[in-house]
Amino acid sequence: MKQLFLHYSHNVTQSALLENGILAEFGVERTEGVSLIGNLYKGRVVNVLPGMQAAFVDIGLQKNAFLYVDDVLHPHLDKQPKEKPAINDLLKPGDELLVQIMKEPLGGKGARVTTHFSIPGRWLVYMPDADYIGISKKIEHESERGRLKGLAESIRAEGEGIILRTNADGESREALEEDLNHLRRVWRSILERSEQAAAPSELHRDIGLVGRLVRDVITPDTEQLIVDDEASLLEVKAYLRQVAPALEGKVQLYLEQPPLFEKFGIKEQIDKAFQSRIWLPSGGYLVWEQTEALTVIDVNTGKYTGSVDLEETVFQTNKEAADEVARLIRLRDVGGIIIIDFIDMETEDHRQQIELQLEMRIKRDRTKCQVVGWTRLGLMEITRKKARENAMNFFYETCASCKGRGKIYIR
Repeated sequence: MKQLFLHYSHNVTQSALLENGILAEFGVERTEGVSLIGNLYKGRVVNVLPGMQAAFVDIGLQKNAFLYVDDVLHPHLDKQPKEKPAINDLLKPGDELLVQIMKEPLGGKGARVTTHFSIPGRWLVYMPDADYIGISKKIEHESERGRLKGLAESIRAEGEGIILRTNADGESREALEEDLNHLRRVWRSILERSEQAAAPSELHRDIGLVGRLVRDVITPDTEQLIVDDEASLLEVKAYLRQVAPALEGKVQLYLEQPPLFEKFGIKEQIDKAFQSRIWLPSGGYLVWEQTEALTVIDVNTGKYTGSVDLEETVFQTNKEAADEVARLIRLRDVGGIIIIDFIDMETEDHRQQIELQLEMRIKRDRTKCQVVGWTRLGLMEITRKKARENAMNFFYETCASCKGRGKIYIR
């Protein structure tokens, strides 16, 4: 059972997705500074760096955007050369081009942009220049994958690219074609604005947090969508009325006390999930250390002593840890390289079971995430795409005294 909650306070929108009562996803977006992912701009190249095979592009933000050479090319088009050209053969200062933000500004870095344009809809993602068909890996039945591929081939025009999203599973040709036609109209509108606009300028803004959640998260198995803001209630219902009228009746307004997140126990789950030490049900615990590009998780047996033997105690602790790590990676929206130091296991079968369990749990993640496997040192390596600012940064800050080291100086 899925429940989605939207809470509004202090110019911030918070979202919480519960699966069977357990917090699975948590998102935050400032009202005055909405997400930039997916926005399209007409930009101007200000600097080309051959040594980095990249260019900096002025798109009108505080910091210039970063455009890597691979994001200028279109590898799916036959006309592209086999060898990668130099960036300065493709771009020069003063060039104007259309770009899309694929990664928000983080820390001192500007946004990362691409010319591999993609516009997401409810059932599919439209790529005007990609010329290929992709199907979500989460659609596993071969018969359904074949059906969807055939439908995509029949509705797309030559040169267009389409990715069938997980939500497309079981959908009709009419639904897919309607979604595609809507996205084509959006793309034509962007091109028309691009011809008239001066660089730098914004051409298209992706829908906000509420719209993305309704588009990407709400499915027929969603039991409730509860919001505590009347304007957002109307926005959600209007969107559902267009794309999924049968789900409109599941939207509810909550204006009572205590506040929404406290009433449904969400605040308590958030507080526990963002600690550096997270306790497991059996009495074991995780120690979580996170930097911008690397996250290290240490698994410990803690209070759990088991009842059979040491190997079984270790295995059961690691199983609980695998479930919790998969949930927290998604919940904390961790990006970059993730290293898990599971407790050493003697049998290869147990190691394989832990890896398989991680892979199964991570399939629920909407963000691209890959279990790389065990390293030579016996550590588990995972990579996950990072696009937005971590939700934790909205509510927590590094201690001014210890700078995050968590130690007290003893004289």
